[in-house]
Amino acid sequence: MYKDFRRQLTQASERELVVIELSTLGGDPEVARMMGEDVRYHSEMERDRRFVFLGKAAIYSAGTTFMSFFARQNRYLTRGARLMIHERKLDKHLHIQGPLTTCGAVLKATLNEIEASIAIQNEGFENLIRGSSVTMEEVLQRAPENWYIEAEKAKALGLIEAVM
Repeated sequence: MYKDFRRQLTQASERELVVIELSTLGGDPEVARMMGEDVRYHSEMERDRRFVFLGKAAIYSAGTTFMSFFARQNRYLTRGARLMIHERKLDKHLHIQGPLTTCGAVLKATLNEIEASIAIQNEGFENLIRGSSVTMEEVLQRAPENWYIEAEKAKALGLIEAVM
């Protein structure tokens, strides 16, 4: 997906307006962040160009992460589209075996992984809500339960510019 995205972004290098349309039930959050960083970079380095996000139908999970890299005034959803915001997930089995002095290191490494993932997740949440009426407290309260937001509600909350 990232390779296709980069190819299409390169093909649009002469365009002043680049509209990126997306519908997704989710995916790899790190791929979404890489794609988002490309959009952020080009938006900042090429001020004469406009990069617009157009979400259609379902913009879940990694799709919402990707959308968060666009300036709020460049975010649009189609009628009836839904955003879904949730916390990152972890599926890890912890097996501790060996000398006691190394057991603590395994636990600390896992805790560091969790803390770093939470920090990355919260950076994305902050990008998403910047300029909106949504507070970080609200996102942190609702995200563990998978927060679905219909397009008109996303507009009313200031998460997007308009519904198309």
